[in-house]
Parts: sequence; C-alpha cells; structure tokens
Amino acid sequence: MKKLVIVLSLLFGFNVSAQQEVVKSVDEVVKAVNDTTRTNGWTKKGNISFLFNQSTFDNWVAGGENNISGNLGLNYDFNYKSDEWSWDNKVIASYGIVKTKNSEFEKKTDDRFEFNSLAGKKAGGYWYYSAFLNFRTQFTKGFVYTNVDGVEVRDENTNIFSPAYLTFGPGMMWKKRDNLKFNLAPLSSKFTFVSKDLRDKFTGVNYFGVDEGKTMRYELGFYAAGYYKFNLFENVSAENILNLYTNYLEDPQNVDVDYQLNIVMTINKFLSTNLSFQTIYDDNAFRGFQTRQVLGVGVNYGF
Repeated sequence: MKKLVIVLSLLFGFNVSAQQEVVKSVDEVVKAVNDTTRTNGWTKKGNISFLFNQSTFDNWVAGGENNISGNLGLNYDFNYKSDEWSWDNKVIASYGIVKTKNSEFEKKTDDRFEFNSLAGKKAGGYWYYSAFLNFRTQFTKGFVYTNVDGVEVRDENTNIFSPAYLTFGPGMMWKKRDNLKFNLAPLSSKFTFVSKDLRDKFTGVNYFGVDEGKTMRYELGFYAAGYYKFNLFENVSAENILNLYTNYLEDPQNVDVDYQLNIVMTINKFLSTNLSFQTIYDDNAFRGFQTRQVLGVGVNYGF
C-alpha cells in the first residue's frame, strides 16, 4: 500500500509539473507573438496578386459573350516602432481591365491608388499623440459609356489626379498592436483636386464639389479611422479599413464613409482566392453609395 501511494504521488507530481510546463510554454508563445508585433525598428511586408479570368462561348444556346479580364493589386506596409514612437505606412494600389467580344473598348474593372501614413508619440497606455496623412487618386482616365444609334460611345469624366484627395491633421491614436488601432483627428484639412480641363468641361455640374473656375476644394472637419486585421480561419485573413469624415464648413451632418474589406484565402505559397470589397459615400462625388467588388483566384506573391 505504501509503495502504491509513493508511485501515485510521483505520477501526480510529474503530471502537475508537466501541466505547469505546458502553461509556461503557452505563455511564452503568446509573449513571443506579442513581442514580434512590437519589435523596435522597421518592419516591411507586402503582397502582390494577379487575378485572371477568361470565358469563351461557341454555339452556346444559353447565351454568353466572350471576354477576358485581369486585375493586378498591391498591398504593402512599411512600419517603424521605437519605445516612444510609432509610424505606420500603407500603400494600396490596383488596376484591372476587361475586354468583351462585342464591345468597342476595353473597360476598367478597378483603378485606385491610396497611401496612408500615421505617426504617433507615446502618451500613455495604448494612447499616442498622432498625425496622419491620406492620399487617394486613380491611374488612368475614367469614362461614361452610352449607346448612340446602336454604337457604343464613351465620354471622359475622370483622370489621374482628377479627382485626387489629400487629408491630414493632428489627433489621438489608440493602438494595441499593428493589426488593431484607430485614430481620431478633430481638426483635419481635406483638399480635393481636379484638372482644369475636366472642371471646365462639366460647366453647371457639381464636379466633386469643386466650384466652377477652380481646381481645388478645401474642407476642415473631423476625421476618424479604424484598422482591424484578423484570421477568420486558418489561412484565411480579413483586413478591415474604415475612414469617416465630416466637414465643419458645409453640411456637417453629411458624413463621408469609406470602408474596405480585403479577404485573402491562401491555397499555397503562390495561389490564393482574393475578395476585395469597398463602399464609399461622398455626396460631392455621387449622392448614394458607390460599391466595388473583385473576386478571383490568382497568383499571389508575398514579400
């Protein structure tokens, strides 16, 4: 009996020790993950994706139109951190076109360039004194397509830097980690730039809020931004980007909204299924919600 008690005591003691080691190991892993997200110095990471789609129909009684399309995208982060400072930078760019058999023109399926920069100095806890900059535009001309006497025609209505948006200002940032943060900037300046040729072309029309005879619009308002990236499942990440802005100088009750959702479902090192969704509400550009959605399986390269 005494031997049995001794054996059980030894086994129990070993089991408790093993459990403690497991808990300790888990804590060390969590600490290592957190330390990785807070490493001082520069961290750089990016992703290039190419989505391709092609459809061909021959004597297909259900109907269909031959088409070919492609979309090239870039998502790149370069961030700096020290004990007192945090500086996060992100570039998002994408361009896509589609060509259908019965259309006279190649048409864009995507066209955007955006640069975000957010710098902060430690204030206490997860809070930082901050300053941000956001710049948005497109790469090529945008057209409105109409049908005149059975012939498709197009009319230019946008171009690179027309419009272009520049927003910046001081504020306060709450940042728990690189993938979870938000920024509040109650005194933010916003500039809207357009080309003179296009502004003159749309005489009598509200062209992105820029008055006739001018090429720039200035606004002063409240800017709020949030960023949250997490894993939905293993190998499936979801990136959420939300920007809100209200203009103190005109119609402050109207809030501009820009929300982006980027989901990447990794198949292997080079292949993934990508879903990009964006919705914008800006009554100076369009009185309603603008939406953009791109879904496809493509070549994926991380660096």
